[in-house]
Amino acid sequence: MNIDLFITRIKKGCRILSSPRLALAFFKHGVFAGTEHFPILSSNLRTIIDIGANKGQFALACRERAPFARIISFEPLKAPAKIFKALFINDAKVHLNEVAIGSRIQRSFIHVSAHDDSSSLLPIGANQVALYPGTQEKESIEIDVAPLSSYLMPGDIESPAMLKLDVQGFEMEVLKGCESIIEKFDFIYCECSFIELYSGQRLAYEIIEWLHQRQFKFIGIFNVSYDVKGQSIQADFLFKQEII
Repeated sequence: MNIDLFITRIKKGCRILSSPRLALAFFKHGVFAGTEHFPILSSNLRTIIDIGANKGQFALACRERAPFARIISFEPLKAPAKIFKALFINDAKVHLNEVAIGSRIQRSFIHVSAHDDSSSLLPIGANQVALYPGTQEKESIEIDVAPLSSYLMPGDIESPAMLKLDVQGFEMEVLKGCESIIEKFDFIYCECSFIELYSGQRLAYEIIEWLHQRQFKFIGIFNVSYDVKGQSIQADFLFKQEII
């Protein structure tokens, strides 16, 4: 294992064990909270839209660092959604929608990975499988897809607000599905790739340019992944609205 990755995992484990909430989520439900996202989370956040919620890893980190925020999550796969709901069953400020966000209302097939957090509405590419063994497609299932405005009104988003995307290559379609209310967000936090991992995905520079045209400035990069040659694969990008 890469020494940097090993050290990162040790740090993550220590953070989880130091928090009763996060430790309980791990030991009872097997969910590793996304503590690597702590640096971008602030206690003053009031709304967090969590698209690509999986089992609740990011939502757990949000609840730890932004305890007063309302968290509205989206996860179309039933198995991880079931775990998410069990994690937050007693938290009235967390709501899960079992659908995907996209640019239009439709029924579409999602390519389900052997590791469910690598599933995508785009076909899983050769680079993804080669760089992350065990993430090959195991099945495809039909799910509901719709723009964010189908589930939220602008008045539902209290500032300061963050839009988070972790959608395995489907970022551009999700952003288009958020465009009608995108001005309501102070921050956008989005996983982007430097190489094609999913067939037809838009790369990091295209996401940066699209958001720049809509007055979101790229202000930080976090959690960069590298291949064995030291080349960058993907990372989490933070954007801030310039004209709030």
